[in-house]
Amino acid sequence: MKRIIFFLAFFAGIFSLTAQEEVQEEQQEGWTKEGNFTLLFNQSAFNDEWTGGGTSNLAGNLLLNYNFNYLKDDITWDNKFILDYGLTKQKTDDFARKTSDRLEFNSIAGKQIKESNWFYSLFLNFRTQITKGYNYDENAETGEIIRTEYTNFLSPAYLQFGPGMLWKKSEDLYVNLSPATGRMILVDSDFTSAPGYVDEDYFGVDAEKSARWELGASISAYAKFGIIENVSMENLLNLYSNYLEDPQNVDIDYTMNMNMKINDYLSTNLIFQAIYDDNAVKGFQIREVFGLGFNYAF
Repeated sequence: MKRIIFFLAFFAGIFSLTAQEEVQEEQQEGWTKEGNFTLLFNQSAFNDEWTGGGTSNLAGNLLLNYNFNYLKDDITWDNKFILDYGLTKQKTDDFARKTSDRLEFNSIAGKQIKESNWFYSLFLNFRTQITKGYNYDENAETGEIIRTEYTNFLSPAYLQFGPGMLWKKSEDLYVNLSPATGRMILVDSDFTSAPGYVDEDYFGVDAEKSARWELGASISAYAKFGIIENVSMENLLNLYSNYLEDPQNVDIDYTMNMNMKINDYLSTNLIFQAIYDDNAVKGFQIREVFGLGFNYAF
């Protein structure tokens, strides 16, 4: 419960700041499209005489963010596509390792209630990963690193959808509440059919099954705003509670992307993500990426 209160309080603070700074602009009717491509690099190098310790490494992260939104009279439809993929390679490692791997699509359609910021809504969220993910172990006798495939494309994949209420100040500031959210967790049945597999060990899916169905409540929020000149912050928060099993264990997925612009093509980016999903890991999953980025807006 403390972690939920923390994230809600943190995001409420962001929303308060954004709402205060928000300058209401007339949104163009019809389709509006906007995208941004970012390529981040991190690199460290040490020669053989370096006595302070360290391992030479190279890392890269690709981020594609594309929005295509529609407005007609009292009908609004916002769509966001996110592709986030990163690799790192240390000089002493046999394998390159992923630092991020996320493919996500969000869609919210709404019908305005009179002339207010409230809408009847219908939302859909889909997310998965692109390439194989591995667990890494060390052979006690040889010291050799052994990797075992643990995830893959569409394993797992999450699909959420449902009706609700949308509060929308602008395309850069909204909250969607859905008290009747259907959720499917899809996996490759090869992972749940291994000898000795225990029900729900792999992302909550039972033995020899390839899907798990849940019904619950969800909250999704989005806030993007400028902090100071040439520095902007994008925030996404998703909360989900499963009515059918352990509703007190709320899944949390928060992502922050801070862009510090140098010029039209170069920027410094900080990406932070925190995930809590007790079907996957009994604890928080945290990642952070910071580096020099090449940007292309379209």
